Amino acid sequence: MSKRRITQETFDAVVRENMEEFEMDPDEALREAMEQFESQGVDLSCIVQVVPMGSSDDSQEQQTHEVLQALESLRVGKDTAALPDVTADIKCFTEQCSLGFARRYLAAQKGAYPIILSYCKKNMEEQDSALAALSALAALTDGQPDLLDEEGRQFLLEVLQKYQVDSLVTCAAICVVRHCCIKHEQNRQDLVKGGVLPLLTGSITRHSGSAELVKEASSALRVMTFDDDVRVTFGHAHEHAKSIVLEHSGLKILIEAAKAHLSNTSVLSELCATLSRLAVRNEFCQDICDLGGLKFMMTLLADSYESPELVRQVLSAIRAIAGNDDVKDAVVNAGGVDLIVIAMNRHTSNPAVCEQGCACLSVLALRKPNNCKVIMENGAAIAAVQAMKTHPDAANVQKQACMLIRNLVARMPNYSLQILELGAEGLIARAVQTHEDCGDVGKAALRDLGCKVELRELWTGKHGSIAN
Repeated sequence: MSKRRITQETFDAVVRENMEEFEMDPDEALREAMEQFESQGVDLSCIVQVVPMGSSDDSQEQQTHEVLQALESLRVGKDTAALPDVTADIKCFTEQCSLGFARRYLAAQKGAYPIILSYCKKNMEEQDSALAALSALAALTDGQPDLLDEEGRQFLLEVLQKYQVDSLVTCAAICVVRHCCIKHEQNRQDLVKGGVLPLLTGSITRHSGSAELVKEASSALRVMTFDDDVRVTFGHAHEHAKSIVLEHSGLKILIEAAKAHLSNTSVLSELCATLSRLAVRNEFCQDICDLGGLKFMMTLLADSYESPELVRQVLSAIRAIAGNDDVKDAVVNAGGVDLIVIAMNRHTSNPAVCEQGCACLSVLALRKPNNCKVIMENGAAIAAVQAMKTHPDAANVQKQACMLIRNLVARMPNYSLQILELGAEGLIARAVQTHEDCGDVGKAALRDLGCKVELRELWTGKHGSIAN
C-alpha cells in the first residue's frame, strides 16, 4: 500500500500551529509534527523537515525555507541581474539543494528549473558564472530527471560543444547530463541522438589528466547503458553500449584513461564499473583483454587489494569479460584465481567483495573443468564457505557462493566430498530456506554435490493445458 502524502505547506502549518497554539519551542514543534504525520502513515521523504526561517521582522506566516528564500531572490533578479550580482544567492541555492532531496523537490515544485536554466543560458560567456549556474542546475536535477526539457537538452549539448577546452565547465555540464539520464530512458535516447556520446568520450581524451572529469564522464557513459526506467517496456541500453564501443572507441579510451590515474582508486573504480557495462558482447570482452584491460585489472588486484570498493569493481569487471570462454582461460593463466581468493580472504567481512569474488570464480568455473582444478587448488571453496558463514543474511553472497559450488562440481564430481567436508551442505540448505532467490541454485548445488534434495515438479502436463 502506498503511503499518504502531504504538501510542504501543510507540514509547515502544523509546525507553526504547535509553536503558536501549544507554545512549543521550534525543535519540539518540529519533532511533534513529524511524529504526528508518521503515526498517520504519511510519507515525509519529500518534506523539508526543518523550521522555516526568516528575518526577525517577518511574521511566522512570512517565514519560509532557506532554499526558497534563495530561489525568490534569483526569481526577482532573473530578467535584470547578471549572475555575479546574485552569486551569494545561487551558491546558497546550490548548497541547499545539495543538503537533500526534499529541498531539491521543494525548489522544483516552486518553479526553480526554468529560473536556473535561464541563468545558465545568460551566463555562458564567463567561466566562473557558467560554472556556478551549471553547478546549481546539477544540484537541482539530482534525482529529478523529469525536469529536463527539450530546451535544456539542446543547451547541454551546446555547452559541451562550446566549452570543450574548459574541464571545469565541461565537468559540471556532464554532471547535469548524468543526473538527467538516471532512471529516464527518454532523456538518454534524446541526448544520444543529439550526439552526446562523442562529446563524452572526447572529453575524456582531451582532459585525461583531470581526475574529476574522467570520473564524471565515465559515469555518464555508464548511465547511458542502464535499463532502469520502469516506465518503458524496454530501453536502448545494448544499442548505446554498442555505439560507445564500436563508433566512439570507448574501450580504448577508458583503458588509456585508467593508466593516467593509477593512484586514484575512486577514478579507477568508476572506470572498471563502466567497462563492466560495456562488455555486452563476446567480441567486446576479447577486445578489453586485447587492449591490455585484463593485464591492467590483474595489476590492480595485486597492487590495490587494500581498497574494498576498487577490489569490488575490478572483480565485477573481470566477471563481465569472463563471459568469453577464451578470456576465462586468460584470467586463470594470468594468476587471476589466486588474486581473487586473496582479495576475498582479505575482505571477508565485506559482503560486496565476497559476492563479486564468488560470482567471478563461478563464471571462471563454468564449463571449464581445468579451471575448476585451479580454483580448488587455490582454496576458493574454503573462501566461498567462509563467506556463507560470515554473511548468512546477505542473499546475494549466499546465491553466488551456491552458484560457485554448483559449477565446481557439475563437471568435476570428485570435488564433492572435499566441499561437503567444509560444511557446505548445511550452509546451502540454510540459504535455500532463508532466501527465496537461493531456491533454484541452492537445490542445484545440493543435487550436484550428491545430497538428498526435494525437487518440486512445477507442471506435469496433466489435468488440462498450461492456460488452465
